[in-house]
Amino acid sequence: MVLNFATLALSGRPWGVTSAFTLWGAKILTVLGVDVANWPYWAAKANAGALAAPVTHDVTMVMDIGIILGAMTAAALAGRYAPIWKGPVRSLIAAVVGGLLFDYGARLAYDCNIGAYFSGIVSGSLHGWLWLVAAFAGNVIGTRLWPASGLEVERIRTTGC
Repeated sequence: MVLNFATLALSGRPWGVTSAFTLWGAKILTVLGVDVANWPYWAAKANAGALAAPVTHDVTMVMDIGIILGAMTAAALAGRYAPIWKGPVRSLIAAVVGGLLFDYGARLAYDCNIGAYFSGIVSGSLHGWLWLVAAFAGNVIGTRLWPASGLEVERIRTTGC
């Protein structure tokens, strides 16, 4: 809770993660020649500055990079960092589609479980509690529909257990 307040005090917004993905996507599209600066989201005064500034000036972007590097460092120090880049194509497609749907839903909800749920509840907002109910219902539905997907759950192998 203290770190969430510190993030709010330093950045002017509650802790979140997925807004950086929107910025990454916009910057990539800009490099590819797409003029996203005229899109309503990026034309808004609050977002135009982030699009024009270097990525290192965005608080969420820097925190996301820190989370990724911190997780990789922790796994490496524990001797558990061993990315595997192979798997069934069907599982890869499911992961990409699921990731895109997750990010789309997270942006609609003003973030994922961190920004919409955790920061919402900590700040005393009703939307955090509503997010909890919707997420629980979605998990129940997803768990019941999973067998119909035909995808297997891959077990993570660990040593020494």
